[in-house]
Amino acid sequence: MNKDTPYGTSRRGFLQASGAVGLALTALPELVAAADATSAAGSEGKAGQKAGRGFDRVETAVVFVDPQNDVLSEKGTAWAAVGQSVRENNTVEHMERIFRTAKQNGFEVFISPHYFYPTDYSGWKFNGPLEADEFAHKTFARRGALTLEGFHGSGADWLERFKPYIEDGKTVVVGPHKVWGPQTNDLVLQLRKRRIQKVILGGMLANICVEAHLRHLLEQGFEVMVVRDATAGPRHPEWGDGYTAALINYRFLAHAVLSTDEVVIEMNPSAKPATKPAT
Repeated sequence: MNKDTPYGTSRRGFLQASGAVGLALTALPELVAAADATSAAGSEGKAGQKAGRGFDRVETAVVFVDPQNDVLSEKGTAWAAVGQSVRENNTVEHMERIFRTAKQNGFEVFISPHYFYPTDYSGWKFNGPLEADEFAHKTFARRGALTLEGFHGSGADWLERFKPYIEDGKTVVVGPHKVWGPQTNDLVLQLRKRRIQKVILGGMLANICVEAHLRHLLEQGFEVMVVRDATAGPRHPEWGDGYTAALINYRFLAHAVLSTDEVVIEMNPSAKPATKPAT
């Protein structure tokens, strides 16, 4: 082993390798864009999730994270950070299309919401930077765990156009996740009780709660397909573009990264384009 470093390579070699990695990372957004274009053209996902196969509604469910006003409405506390990405992706419209298609075709739908109660504000002794911002702006704030007083129309409430789908008596609204992932709620339990094996995942925010849900569901043994245009991410002048970061990680982690158009076709066989005759 070379004595210059504990890993058996010279400092010069290490720096050269680091530079190569840096160049590769710089090119990742372009690689992601190219991969998305390939996916949109109907290529296979990482687990053979190929357009035209169709989803089995018995074992596949839709999971939307935080379909709430504070992150999807122009009046929401997070709109300044996420609004541009929401508009560019047509996130709200795409989420509604998936809601509608799921309901029309018998797919179960699960909502994993984000709520904070007065006891969180008064009791939590430390927070990360984004948590601190949420607390400061009362994002996802509710007046208590056992009351809906002040909930209607608040930032924690559902986006109004989603309510017919969420409040139909069939959608499963699980307990709130308290940080980013579903480790603190009953999402996994509710999925397993219904023998759901595959998840179509979307919602907000792309690089935070959605990615955290993706990672945990993967660790729990689910096959997860992320809908890349049914989500959006924050943009920060110093931290960067959260949506771009999310797309990169989705490509590395998810079983498939699909568009809303692809998902709708897979959920609704009658929407499939007619097969062209062989020439």
